[in-house]
Parts: sequence; C-alpha cells; structure tokens
Amino acid sequence: MSANTMSEPGMETNDDRALPFQVDALDVRGRVVTLGPALDAILQRHDFPDPVNRLVGEAMVLAVLLASSLKDTGRFILQVQTEGPVSLVVIDIRTPGQIRATASFDIDAVAELEADGAPVSSADLMGKGSLAMTIEQGHSSQRYQGFVPIDGETLEDAAHVYFRQSEQIPTRIRLAVAQMFDRDESGETRHTWRAGGVIAQFMPESEDRIRHRDLPGGDDPEGKNDEPDTADTGDLPDEDDAWVEASVLLSTVQDHELTDPDIPAERLLVRLFHERGARVFEPMDLHDHCTCSRERIHVVLDQMNPEEIAEASLSGDISVRCEFCGLTYNFDPEGYLPKHSAK
Repeated sequence: MSANTMSEPGMETNDDRALPFQVDALDVRGRVVTLGPALDAILQRHDFPDPVNRLVGEAMVLAVLLASSLKDTGRFILQVQTEGPVSLVVIDIRTPGQIRATASFDIDAVAELEADGAPVSSADLMGKGSLAMTIEQGHSSQRYQGFVPIDGETLEDAAHVYFRQSEQIPTRIRLAVAQMFDRDESGETRHTWRAGGVIAQFMPESEDRIRHRDLPGGDDPEGKNDEPDTADTGDLPDEDDAWVEASVLLSTVQDHELTDPDIPAERLLVRLFHERGARVFEPMDLHDHCTCSRERIHVVLDQMNPEEIAEASLSGDISVRCEFCGLTYNFDPEGYLPKHSAK
C-alpha cells in the first residue's frame, strides 16, 4: 500500500470513504471516515425520527472505522441491543466498502424524549444493553466476536471501553453526525445527513512502551483506585509521552470538522499533525449496498417445511421484506417460484 505525506491543506477529497493514516513520530495509526450520500440514502430510505438517525449515523461511522482495518475481504457486523427506546441497531459491512444499516425502536418512547426539548444523545436512546462486533475474515470459516456492555454510555464511550478492556490498545475515537439544510432548484428546503469520525491507536514497535496499559486486578493496592479516572478516554495513567500528545491533539477535534463537506480528511490531518507529519494511504470507498436478493431468499424458502410455507402464505403470495433496504420480494407458494418484487 502506497503512502503520501500530508502537506497541502487544500487537497481535494471525496465523501463516503475511509482514509488510513500514520504518524510515525508518535507511533500512531488510524483512519478518518467521512459519510455523505451513502449515509443520507440509507437514512432517507428508512425515514427514522431524527434522534434515531443520529444514533444509526454514529453506529455506521464506528462500524466503518473498525471494518476498514481488515486486511482481507470479509464481513463486519456491528450490533447494538438495548433495553432503551432503540432496541436494536445493526450495521452490516461487506469489505471493501459495501454498507447497509437498520434499526428497531419504540416510536412513542423516542417521541417522549424529543418532547423534553433537550438534545437526545445516543446514551438516552440506548440505556442498558450491549455492543457486539462480529468479524468474518476472508473466505475462511473463522469468525471473531467481541462484546462490551452498555450502561448509560454513548457509543463513543462504549467503544473506548471495548478497546481498553478487550483489545488493550490505547485508542481514541471521535464520532459526529449532522443534519445539513439547503435549498433545491425550486427553492424548497431540503435536508441531508452527514457523519464523520476518526480513530487513532498507539502502536509502537516496542511492547515495553505500552506494558503499563494492562488493567489492574480486582484488588485495590494502596488506594490505587483513588487516582483520577481516565476511563472516559480509553487511557491509563503514566502514559507514554507520544500517546499523551496524540490524545491531546485528538481531543481538539470538533464535531463540525468531521461533518463539514468543506473540510476534507486530509485538511483535518494536516491541522492535527502538521508539526509531526502524517502519511495517508489508499482510501476505502464506501457504498450504500444491500446484499439481499431473490436467489438468497429462494434458498431460505426451499429449506422450509410445508407447514411453515402454508403459514407464510396465508394471505396469498409469500411476501418477504428486507429490513435493510426495504425491498419486498413476493413468491408463489407453489414451487416457491418468484413472481415480482416491488418497493
């Protein structure tokens, strides 16, 4: 993979991509994600309430930040299950770059949160639950799963907990979603959704430099737990100086810098690391793409017994709707022969 050194703050860039970067002087690697038309197409298709749109947008950015690190083609699934107003969010990414998303929620509970007038955060929508990540790497049957509990936290917070406890890699993540307003050619006001995020990880060659990252055991020797808590950033005390510097720089990233179409990822990296120098690598393009198909559903129907087919066809045709893209497939129960599909 080729790399370019960042130098020109006005470099052109495109939406819907994940841009890998590396800051050699700080032993930091990461990615910047910008989502525009792909995110907007998915959210407009579902017509979720605005708070749910924001949560799904955050989840999409987080999923892309993680999936874009895969070195081979595969599948990455991020799933949020909670007891809150939004009970389920699923982001499904087929690398390289095919992304789809869906969510389940209690519309009355979401409306009640909106009625308070205060901004509704992802923590408000989720409450208690879990964040699960599944990786199916390449063409093998190997599967990796990671879980982290959610207890009144934002997705950003939950991701930091995951990397601190499961991966034990010093990590900083920023997520942002924005609703943009403009006017079309007829003068009508329209809105579109944008989102962005950045992940930076401390990955020095020497393990000695991050050996302190291991979490302490269950005991509390000499009142160690009385020290200031740094769990909200995924960091631990007595950090390596390089990671301290990188963490401070990442903490200065503003939401608008991640969602503004006039601030490309390259320009953001130049602002953050202009004194240290950042190298960027070939980006991964992202696309709104659903993998559902008539053939896939036919295989499922072919495995169903006659009783299940009879129950599924009580109203005539067998109708199967994809929860990701909204496409409905209709099948004739006799022989499961497809007839037509319509949105």
